[in-house]
Amino acid sequence: MDGAAPLVSIPEAPVPDHGNAEWFSGADGATLRAAFFSPEGPPRGSVVVSPGRSEPIEKYFEVVQDLLDRGFVVLVHDWRGQGLSHRALPDRLKGHAAGFKDFISDYQALLAAFEARLPKPWIALGHSMGGCLTVLMLAQGETRFSAAVLSAPMLGLNTGGKPARAARALAWTMARSGLAGDYVLGDKGDPFAHTFANDALTHDPARYVRFQAQVHANRDLALGGITWGWSDFAFAACAWLRRSKGVEAITIPVTIVGAGQDSRVLVADEKAIAARIPNGRYIEIEDAFHEILIETDERRALFWAAFDEMTDEIL
Repeated sequence: MDGAAPLVSIPEAPVPDHGNAEWFSGADGATLRAAFFSPEGPPRGSVVVSPGRSEPIEKYFEVVQDLLDRGFVVLVHDWRGQGLSHRALPDRLKGHAAGFKDFISDYQALLAAFEARLPKPWIALGHSMGGCLTVLMLAQGETRFSAAVLSAPMLGLNTGGKPARAARALAWTMARSGLAGDYVLGDKGDPFAHTFANDALTHDPARYVRFQAQVHANRDLALGGITWGWSDFAFAACAWLRRSKGVEAITIPVTIVGAGQDSRVLVADEKAIAARIPNGRYIEIEDAFHEILIETDERRALFWAAFDEMTDEIL
């Protein structure tokens, strides 16, 4: 499938100007969606935005506008298995994955499809799962980027008090026992039943409700709970980064912005990875929840200050 792809626009979150969505093919031919936006004046460079688990392009419209206002070309994409990109299972609400190699191959296909339209320097911006996959991509030798800024990257999983080693072993076993496509512990995680009070993802109710309205405007954007396959992928990706010497070989500046009240990923692992990157830096927003980019204005401002400091260094 080539050419124009849809973008969901609602009054609270219209599609930013000077942009459109397109289909492109993943490394194995999977149909994936990306959106490309241009600033008003001459571009300062390009930012490739990689969302977290369950997050479609639409959730990043405000981030896209923030970047356009800074003069950047913006490319944002739906990972396979979410948004309007290809989903591997008949039940499209299942948050599923089969290892991390397909994600990395898709990222390379994304860059190949848009490279000619992305003025240098390139900056990678990733959140949560997207931040983890960005570090993986850099550690595996991607050299075209000049800097990366990561929001609460998934570099260590919060297992809710369960021993991490046992949780990983269980995910590994279940994923290889014919149950990879089953929900973890049967938890479907109905995306249409989420509430601001229960999620603890942001302190900003208006931004939280805005995303729920986007999902309700096009239910195909929704994603539910994770499968054993996704859980196994996440543990494996974090473990690969912990042991890989590729992390120490990343030469570009990388800023990791952690959330001090994160209930999804582990700040300690973010700090550890930042310390291993030669030009790595860890900054913490002490009172932020996991979703820094849809946090309150004052918390988001701290993220953008870190982003601006990073970009000022390379431009």
